Amino acid sequence: MARQSFTIFILEALLLACLANAYTSLSEQSLRALPGPGDDFDIKSGKLLAPILQPRVPGTPGSINVQNHFIDFFKTTLPQWNIELQNSTSKTPVSGDKEVPFVNLIITRDPPWTPPGFSSRLTLVAHYDSLSIPRGFIGATDSAAPCAMLMHAARCIDTALTAKWEKMKSDGMDIEFEDQQGVQILFLDGEEAFKTWTDTDSLYGARSLAAEMETTAYGAQSTFHNVISTISLFVLLDLLGADHPSVPSYFKTTHWAYQKMAALEKRLRSLSLFESASKDDSKREDSPFLTEAEKDMTRWLGGMIGDDHLPFMERGVDVLHLIPAPFPRVWHNREDDGAHLDLPTVKDWSRLITAFAAEWMELEGFLNTTQKTSKGSRSEGPIGKTEL
Repeated sequence: MARQSFTIFILEALLLACLANAYTSLSEQSLRALPGPGDDFDIKSGKLLAPILQPRVPGTPGSINVQNHFIDFFKTTLPQWNIELQNSTSKTPVSGDKEVPFVNLIITRDPPWTPPGFSSRLTLVAHYDSLSIPRGFIGATDSAAPCAMLMHAARCIDTALTAKWEKMKSDGMDIEFEDQQGVQILFLDGEEAFKTWTDTDSLYGARSLAAEMETTAYGAQSTFHNVISTISLFVLLDLLGADHPSVPSYFKTTHWAYQKMAALEKRLRSLSLFESASKDDSKREDSPFLTEAEKDMTRWLGGMIGDDHLPFMERGVDVLHLIPAPFPRVWHNREDDGAHLDLPTVKDWSRLITAFAAEWMELEGFLNTTQKTSKGSRSEGPIGKTEL
């Protein structure tokens, strides 16, 4: 038994090592090219964040307002992304016989030559609903700010995705055997409990979507047999936006991806590209968001937090969970509003998530430094593709 356990450990280590070297790191020039959100995260007038900072209880006008905000953003700013709505209803402990509607938004961009079922997808996820009690609860960290981060990341990598895929076609690559990976953003509804967190009073949208993705099959000749199997990595953002976050590595199977993101954080800090670090320069290297990059793989204690990843993980999806432990001080109280966000930290998370997505999607050499979001977010000069 001891020999078998040792063999399994070695195989796991080799697999994780292979995954960790599966794609090319972004250059320093590319990291510097990543645009910040500028004024778009202003809590009063920011184009991305401000419209989400309202109560968003499922089935209410605020929820519909935020759904329309997401849809309008992608239709007008990123028209090459496909938008789908997945609808479900459920009774809750406080609704009696009334069915409450839940609406998940699935927003994808795949290589233009791939038919359904042939492209895997990096999947970036946040819930957009808010607690029903206390009345008027905003949920800025939970999870308005994470939703805005994902919108910004999509905008930052969009042009680079187009450039990469156009170059692949112009170079005459055999695209049937080349890059078959897209990006998917999930804005999930109904994460919060209406009364008390239980298996049935929570994760309403995630449970419905995971079940539907599992039962939606592709053709026999497809690379993937159903929709849920296309998810290459499920990156879930939650409770992000308070200062001094500490995010552990929750799952051994995706610790390699956690380490990749931690390495990006370290590089961004070393390049003085993290705004929160400037508040206390002496702690720039000592206070990372991702605190367990050097976690001992031989002493993995595990542990996890109930969240939207659970219905997907139960179906075999690899999950990278970005949620701080301990939770922010404002968790589930009225102070979780825009005024209590630490905006430098919000912007730093946004830059880190963008860098991770760009690196995962192999966008080195395709990030255009002349991209502009809003005031204060412009960089200088284009980057040329470098062949090694």
